[in-house]
Amino acid sequence: MKQLLPYLKNYKKDVVGAAIAILLSVFTTLYQPVLLQQVQAELLVGQSGAVLRDTSLLVATGILAIVSGVFNVFYAARITQGVVSDLREDTYAKIQTFSLANIQKFSSESLSVRLINDMQQVMNMVMTIFMQLLRLPIMMIGSFVMAIVILPRYWWAVFVMLVLVLGIGSYVLGKMTGDFEKFQIYMDKLSGRAGEFLQGVRVVKSFNQEGQEISKFNKDSDDLNQINIRIGYWFSIIIPAATLVSYLTISLVVYLVGTSILSHPGDVTVISPYVNYVLTLLFAILFVGMAMMAISRGNVSLKRIKEVMDTEPDVVFNDQAPKDALAGSIEFRDVSFTYPDGDQPVLKHVSFKADPGQMIGIVGATGSGKSTIAQLIDRLYDPTAGKVKIGGSNLKEVSEEALHKTVSYVLQKPVLFSGTIADNLRQGKADATPYELERAAQIAQASEFIQTYGDSFNHEVEERSANFSGGQKQRLSIARGIIADSPILILDDSTSALDAKSEKLVQEALEKKLSKTTVVMIAEKIVSVMHADKILVLDDGKLVAQGTHQELLKSSPVYQEIYQTQKAKERKEDL
Repeated sequence: MKQLLPYLKNYKKDVVGAAIAILLSVFTTLYQPVLLQQVQAELLVGQSGAVLRDTSLLVATGILAIVSGVFNVFYAARITQGVVSDLREDTYAKIQTFSLANIQKFSSESLSVRLINDMQQVMNMVMTIFMQLLRLPIMMIGSFVMAIVILPRYWWAVFVMLVLVLGIGSYVLGKMTGDFEKFQIYMDKLSGRAGEFLQGVRVVKSFNQEGQEISKFNKDSDDLNQINIRIGYWFSIIIPAATLVSYLTISLVVYLVGTSILSHPGDVTVISPYVNYVLTLLFAILFVGMAMMAISRGNVSLKRIKEVMDTEPDVVFNDQAPKDALAGSIEFRDVSFTYPDGDQPVLKHVSFKADPGQMIGIVGATGSGKSTIAQLIDRLYDPTAGKVKIGGSNLKEVSEEALHKTVSYVLQKPVLFSGTIADNLRQGKADATPYELERAAQIAQASEFIQTYGDSFNHEVEERSANFSGGQKQRLSIARGIIADSPILILDDSTSALDAKSEKLVQEALEKKLSKTTVVMIAEKIVSVMHADKILVLDDGKLVAQGTHQELLKSSPVYQEIYQTQKAKERKEDL
């Protein structure tokens, strides 16, 4: 709850308004039975004037109760929507600061559930607090006291009822708290299962695995259903049990009053308000129990959100450093790296330098650490040991803005977002002009298909870019990386889906039009990097050789093996 206090301070007037509305509502609720008792007493003695006066007052308190209730809902809704909206925005902003390791720790599906489902539980909790929790304790204490005041001889009956109902509620609430925590865990799992299927739906259908996926989903859904059923069982116990206790109390008191009516004739007018107060006490206790359940559930979700807010990013930038772009030189100085969830180093004592404007090729077997070098240059991770320098500056000492102005990273797996082609390209440069869009598209060889659309760069990109082929998506991703005209451009096997002609055209355009840009090209095929100024050869996380294509053919057994293997494969394919 402490986490919400800073947000509540932004809505002080609404909090005061909700509190005043609650006090008026409670006052009218507790005062109405007193007025009813007075009206009944006045009817017995025939005081028609007093009956009319108190009846009018009874109507007025009823209207006041309705008006105060409306204002309570109004202010509670304003507080709830404002607080949760602010919390959601801050949580999303916090996630944006996370490194890849942070996101992988939580998982993207879990973060989505926390932003949506958990926020909804927090919303229910805040609404409950300002509509029920502030009202109910006053209502409960007030009705308990008034029931004793109007019929003091049987104070013990109300006390026993209160103890029994609260005992039942506490026991059930304790049982349900654990189930609420399990519910959110299973919700994460189910969300992850659905997300994984939707992302890999083509693979599932191509291998005819729909039945297996349905079976997995049904199992997770059944687990979630069992938790929900158990929560429902506890709900089904608490209300009937508490109602039974309260009605037994009322029946006992009415019986006792009936046996002593001759000696206490005034008790005739007391029965109705007494029953009213006992029922008010019952419903106040029940609503307190339900409110506590909502708060318990909200607290579980708030803890999950707090985990996100309290997590410190693994990669922290120096905000005091200059914001200008750095020079295009790259230096790895004895760099080693192990992934956060790994136990073996992926890179081992890697050292190399790249001057501004050079094209650097990186080759090696799968799992040799090629993409890891790219991720360290873009500071998606920090090295476990050693230093990574750009423009002569240690990446740990530069500002985030400077790094983003310096490095553009084109991923191996192209990712486009819903919107237009222009929207996607402008993610590389928000204020890109039409000329810059066209230039980047030409270098990436994307103009040839963009021009076929009547709306050109305003052509819509469907969800998951389903209306583009793999090669088209890669070319658009390359254009997005090029458009910022950054001093360093990383292409992480970003031409793998292109045909040989398109790949050659992209490489030629990069050499001619980005001659001042340091290009880091990671590739599986040596033919993609053989014209690079320097080629780095990785083997099992170690930099085993570096040099030009011709130099490596003479000096590096690993490079020679890769080259000969690929040439043999090409000859076989030609045959």
